[in-house]
Formats: sequence, C-alpha cells, structure tokens
Amino acid sequence: MFDWLTTVVSASPVTYVAVLAVAAVDVLCPIIPAETVLIASAVLAARGDLSLWFLIPAAAIGGFTGDNIVFFLGRRLGDPAARKLFKSERAQERLDWAERAIGRHGAVLIVVARFLPGGRSGTTFAAGGLDMAWRRFATADAAAAIAWAVYASMLGYIGGASFQHSLWKPALAALAV
Repeated sequence: MFDWLTTVVSASPVTYVAVLAVAAVDVLCPIIPAETVLIASAVLAARGDLSLWFLIPAAAIGGFTGDNIVFFLGRRLGDPAARKLFKSERAQERLDWAERAIGRHGAVLIVVARFLPGGRSGTTFAAGGLDMAWRRFATADAAAAIAWAVYASMLGYIGGASFQHSLWKPALAALAV
C-alpha cells in the first residue's frame, strides 16, 4: 500500500501543492511535520520522481505565506493578548525587553527561529504583536524560508541519493545518533 501511495503522490504535480500547504500550515499548528514532508519529498526527487527545482520554491513560498499569516495575526491579536497576559509590573518589564530585542535583533531572531521546533510560531506572532516593521520582517523571513527550504530539501535529496541502494546505512546512522 505504501509503495502505491508513494507512486501516486510522487508522480503528481499535486505533491508540490501539498508541500506548499504543509509548509504554510506548520506555523499555525507546529505538530504538522513540514520538515518530514519536505525531506521525504526530496528523497523522491533524488529517485527522479519529483523536481527539486519545483520542490524548493513550493516549500519556501508555503513557509513564507504561513509566517506572514501568523505575523498579521500577531499584529491584530497581539495587543489585546499582551494586555491580558502581562498585567503585572514584572510581566510588563519582560514584554518591554522582548520589544527591544525584536527592535534590535528581530531579523536574526526570525532566521534562527525558523530552524527551532515551535520557535517559528512564537517568534512570528511576537514580531507582529510587538510592531516589527513588516518590510523588515518579510525580508528576514524570505531569507529564512529559502534557507530552510534549501537545507531540508538538500538533506533529503543527498540522503535519498546516497542511501538509495543500501537501506542498512541510514538505519545504522540513525541508531548511532
């Protein structure tokens, strides 16, 4: 059954749309495995079933789109949530610190958070809620989404090509790790 599903999915242009959608939704629901889907799709690309030249842009565009949705949710919902959650003086000091950190290091935080499990969701929401300039956010996020898409795709592609005829090697590597 899995071989049939792999054949159907890997032979279809719908796969690129699925990768785009999963990459976009992952930021809203971090338990959706965007990296796993992208790496698995890149393994299929290594077999010749998909094109890496379509896969990478699909993942990057999906990630960028999802991040921008969450950024604007933060912009819209951030202030009311902050007022409710950060009532005490100490909590307000932490919020002020976060706002200064976003102001000074926002672009770096956006790029680094892309590679941290769950970090992307909180950081993009906070960037919107703490009024980071959208142009600055979009520039950093585009760089982060492209870097992530290339990294995860190449990981799957190189791994898929390297281990195509010897499945014991990845099992041994996983066991070692």
